[in-house]
Amino acid sequence: MVEQRPLSKFVAHAILVAGIVIVAFPVYLTLIASTHEPADIVNGTMGLLPGHMGVTHYFDALFSGTKQIKSTPVLQMMGNSLVMALVIAIGKIAISIISAYAVVFFRFPFRMFFFWTIFVTLMLPVEVRIYPTYKVVADLGLLNTYAGLTIPLIASATATLLFRQFFLTIPDELVEAAQIDGAGPMKFFRDIVLPLSLTNIAALFVILFIYGWNQYLWPLLITTDSGMDTIVYGIRRMIVTSDANTDWHIVMATTMLAMLPPVFVVVVMQRLFVKGLVDTEK
Repeated sequence: MVEQRPLSKFVAHAILVAGIVIVAFPVYLTLIASTHEPADIVNGTMGLLPGHMGVTHYFDALFSGTKQIKSTPVLQMMGNSLVMALVIAIGKIAISIISAYAVVFFRFPFRMFFFWTIFVTLMLPVEVRIYPTYKVVADLGLLNTYAGLTIPLIASATATLLFRQFFLTIPDELVEAAQIDGAGPMKFFRDIVLPLSLTNIAALFVILFIYGWNQYLWPLLITTDSGMDTIVYGIRRMIVTSDANTDWHIVMATTMLAMLPPVFVVVVMQRLFVKGLVDTEK
């Protein structure tokens, strides 16, 4: 039986509360700044309580953008980011689960060679192969398109490896039973493998959605049309050199709005996400 020690329990909770305060305070300050007048933010006279301009600032951010430098409305930028995040997450999962299924359950020449070829690409992230990737996308005429934003980022060696390791835990008796029942490869994949992989898919979806939503470098290179700005890159474009020329209240409101979709995905899929990471019995 574990002995309960009040002092150690208090210290542990105090550390947790301190950590929460350190992480949450900048978010709270951003929320407060988004409700105050621009002059209060620039002059440093902003208080720690909400102002009275919150609704106006959020409405302007969603539908108008900044006034000092004309920027894309946040609603449009969030739409671009949503398309990018969803296509990247769903595309990575679809390609990875099919690749892992083929490597584990099919016997064909050079099967492991192809798997290790996929695995080696872990050493070549987008930042390393940025020039040739950009050159290919530009030559194909995919600049300023959703295809250019998403297709180069879809392949995922990490997800393929994770699915492969999980598929290896499926007992051979289950595969043999499905074959005796007359289940073909696609039926076995649809009726058995996919339901068993649900928690893994959920965990990967959360991670990959946030990965796609937070992309900055690739949208910076691949888009020149402001109408294709993603939310993360759009926030950077709103900030100019002079503090006086930056609509900080709109920037802060945009930052808060940019947090909502990832937080929503995490909250909605939290149970499956945690289960997919820690539960050994899927």
